[in-house]
Amino acid sequence: MCLVCGAFAFVIGLISGYPVGAKIVSEFREKGLVSKDEGERLLCFTNNSGPLFILSSVGIALFGDTKTGLLLLCTHILACISVGIIFGIISKKSRKNNLVGINSFKKSESYNDNSKFNSQKNINFKNLGEVLTNSINSSISTILMIGGFIVIFSVIISILNQTNILNKLSTIFYPLLKLFNFDIDFAKPLLSGILELTNGINQVASINTKLISQNIVLSAFLLGFGGFSVLLQVYSIISKTDLSIKLYLKGKLLQGIIASIYTFFALKFLPFFNLDIIQANSLLYNPTNISNINNIFASSYSFFYSFGIFIITIILIFLILKIFNNLYLRIKDF
Repeated sequence: MCLVCGAFAFVIGLISGYPVGAKIVSEFREKGLVSKDEGERLLCFTNNSGPLFILSSVGIALFGDTKTGLLLLCTHILACISVGIIFGIISKKSRKNNLVGINSFKKSESYNDNSKFNSQKNINFKNLGEVLTNSINSSISTILMIGGFIVIFSVIISILNQTNILNKLSTIFYPLLKLFNFDIDFAKPLLSGILELTNGINQVASINTKLISQNIVLSAFLLGFGGFSVLLQVYSIISKTDLSIKLYLKGKLLQGIIASIYTFFALKFLPFFNLDIIQANSLLYNPTNISNINNIFASSYSFFYSFGIFIITIILIFLILKIFNNLYLRIKDF
């Protein structure tokens, strides 16, 4: 396996957002750079929401607070790393089957012999135009696919809402929400978010409640899970390969749960992020309240923000180095 494949897919997928991570892993598989098992595990934690969407669209636009966006981004990153570690530990049970893995990897190379990606071409001035054209066509195709799925699921949600089917289906979440002392008004937005991420988070953030931590925790779950819209985007991307979508579905569900748990504990034990005394609707749409909150925390916000970014950077550097080291040890064992 290529030493930097996993790290590259993780970093680029995290920076770019859904579904770039899946597209990179799919291309790695087609080129024979990863085995089937490795590709499926990479899918689970390299395909994530982008920081621009979490910080600006969710944090600032929906919650009207940069701290909320920063919290959701941190827990999102920690959750996807946790999923990668968990699946990595689980996969170690196949250590004694390394020989099978090597044979599988060799088969994967022959599997890709007829792939158009395996025709290695040196990039030079003669084929630079072709390379740029293919890159642009691939980007436009991906953008249209993402937009198409969002529109399709928005129409589906609208139809279900107009026919009152969405309200009836959302009742299945009532026992779960009551179990964790969440307002049952979140049932319908939660179901919408499970179907399509953007619409669902918008509805979750707009629920009027004094316990805004509930809005944030459910948003963290939806960001980690991604919704069935993203799931189908990933499925359409990996359909050209032999990668299975089953492990990806389990991984994203696990990531959503872990992200919501991390967010809950951060809100509970870090008073800096606790805004439960404030009406959610007022916080979302009343600039005066937002200004007052910023004034209250102005003296400490700058310090905690800088310190938090520093700590997160150190942790990410350590984890990336750890990933590189583990990859090196695995290749060395081969």
